[in-house]
Amino acid sequence: ASRTLGSVGNEIFVNLARGSFPGRLYPVNPSYEQVNDLTCYASLADLPEVPDHVILAVGDHRLEDAVNEIIDLGVKACSIFSSLILRDDTKPPLKERLKSKILDSGLLVAGPNCLGFFNVRDHVLAGAFDTRDHPPPGSVSLISQSGAGMQGIVDCEQRLQFNLAVSTGYEFSVTMEDYLSYALDLPETSAVGLFLETSREPAKFLRALDKAQEKKIPIVVVKVGRSSFAAELAVSHSGALTGSDRCYSAVFDAFGVQRVEDMDQLATALIMFSQPHPIRSGALVCLHDSGGERQLLIDLAEKYQVPIADLSEETRAKLLLNLHPGLPAVNPLDGWAGGPNADEQMSVCFAALMNDESAAIGAVVHDRGPNSLVYPNYVAYLDAARAGTDKPMFLVANRQGSGSDQLAIDSTHKGLPVIDGVSQFLVGAKCLLQYRDFHLREGSVPAAMNSELSLGWHQLLSTTDDLNEAMANQLLTDCGIPMNPCQLVNDEQSLLDASKKMEYPLVLKTAVSYIKHKSECDGVVLNIQSKEALKEAYLNLSQRLGKPAIVSPMVNSFGVEMILGMVNDSQFGPFVVVGFGGIYAEALNDTCVLHPPFDCDTVDRALDQLSMRALLDGLRGRPAVNMQCYCEIAARFSVFVTEFADSIGEIDINPMLVTENGCIGLDALIILKNTASLREASGENSRDE
Repeated sequence: ASRTLGSVGNEIFVNLARGSFPGRLYPVNPSYEQVNDLTCYASLADLPEVPDHVILAVGDHRLEDAVNEIIDLGVKACSIFSSLILRDDTKPPLKERLKSKILDSGLLVAGPNCLGFFNVRDHVLAGAFDTRDHPPPGSVSLISQSGAGMQGIVDCEQRLQFNLAVSTGYEFSVTMEDYLSYALDLPETSAVGLFLETSREPAKFLRALDKAQEKKIPIVVVKVGRSSFAAELAVSHSGALTGSDRCYSAVFDAFGVQRVEDMDQLATALIMFSQPHPIRSGALVCLHDSGGERQLLIDLAEKYQVPIADLSEETRAKLLLNLHPGLPAVNPLDGWAGGPNADEQMSVCFAALMNDESAAIGAVVHDRGPNSLVYPNYVAYLDAARAGTDKPMFLVANRQGSGSDQLAIDSTHKGLPVIDGVSQFLVGAKCLLQYRDFHLREGSVPAAMNSELSLGWHQLLSTTDDLNEAMANQLLTDCGIPMNPCQLVNDEQSLLDASKKMEYPLVLKTAVSYIKHKSECDGVVLNIQSKEALKEAYLNLSQRLGKPAIVSPMVNSFGVEMILGMVNDSQFGPFVVVGFGGIYAEALNDTCVLHPPFDCDTVDRALDQLSMRALLDGLRGRPAVNMQCYCEIAARFSVFVTEFADSIGEIDINPMLVTENGCIGLDALIILKNTASLREASGENSRDE
């Protein structure tokens, strides 16, 4: 504890008093007799009782002794703000020594290297720096792996009312996942914001996301580490086609988590999710007082993929009765014409927009007045519309400016949020609509593999270090993935025997175990038309690369080359890669990563995000390909990779040829998990060979 104003040891008392902490406080500092009119004790051992929680505001050089004393006294929990860096540290360093002591003792620690927490619901504002008043009750939880990220929203955004805000720090014993699960169990929590660097307990994280999904509590996340340099700083792992950031995005999509780009978007989305009104079917309606700014919103809505509602003829007729001549009855609507009846006309028009059956959410879009004040008559438009509908509606300023207005806070708190910035609003609207649509999904994943076949393959995979292409082909076929038949050969005679069971033309590929990508070493011969050509091709391959080879029928059907793959992420386990394949798969990188298992509708939605999606619908007179077949197979594949995640590290079915009649895998690479781990440890990657 400290008497020095502005010090951490003093701010703790200021914050706890600001939050009306109902418990007993004991300052500890041998230099003082009193701190903030409270009796000050020389040490923890001198306290009249064992405290429930100790907040350490001491220098790094005193931390180890302080933690030892806490553990010896049997204290249950403590907060450590320091980063645990000593100039003259020994080995192991302080950070490792303290973590070991804390984990061995079972002590619950907030931090270290954090800014504390604000348990607003229970009046425990245990933050390390000055903060604003936090009047309970609130319903938004914020959990941040950036201390400044927490403070930047908690202290600056009065439109948000929090029940809990946490800066997690190093997460020695209490992790982000623990805080998230706790927040989701609070009865008043309506939305959760995350500032995320990484998940230290991925399995627990997935369970928390599943809990949020079941309780229908939206989670909005800023996930850093997307760029290579940011990923290095976050000490995150990445792969060639997936990368941990894409895996996180896949997890978010699987559980309905809404990912945003920055702190402004995070705060805006939380404001919009915390309003109490349900989001039903339909799209966005907007009322403007400017034609030019209306056009700007239309452009930005297209950029952010926010659907604009198509008004009914009945609504258009109502609008025409109230609009000034020359103003078209369209959505978004420019309804301003000035004059003494302007406010009444705007109010009636907005109510008509909100009552249209196609309206899910609505906004009055305007500019703030002088000194950034909100025009009360614009809030009145929302009040009037609220009398006829409980749909979510917002007052949106094109930008805020340098000032502030209590009316914006009051209106937000009564369920009519005021949002600053059209782009921020549209990102929030997209989050609301996507979250609504997520909970409307009704698809089901395919059935599991035949149990007898599954057991046999599990036993085989547990006793082998490598799968050749023929074995990989058979495993995938047994799991319901259509593959082009193939046979492994080791000499000319076995090649000729195999060819008798196939029709020409044929394909011959090297099957030497260390060659994973055959085309890169000229290890594939296509369109072999005769026995003599087959013998000649085999002679060439065997002399250059080795005797093992794969022979299979040549598939000449027109189609689009896709990829179907799997990578076993070190944090979250298996992920499925879907998208465009062939020899340019890595160069194009037009793929999506999905968290299995999933249904075929999930694949279809993912493919709609790809830049070359139009190829699948047929171009220049060519027929559309059978994407339903590909989606169904990808869903089946997702069940397979989930079932074999303990054995298989990576899979590439590339290409998978999708034609107008169906699809078939033409080449398969399966790397077992033990082999993949060895390759990763040595710095190799199957896709970079």
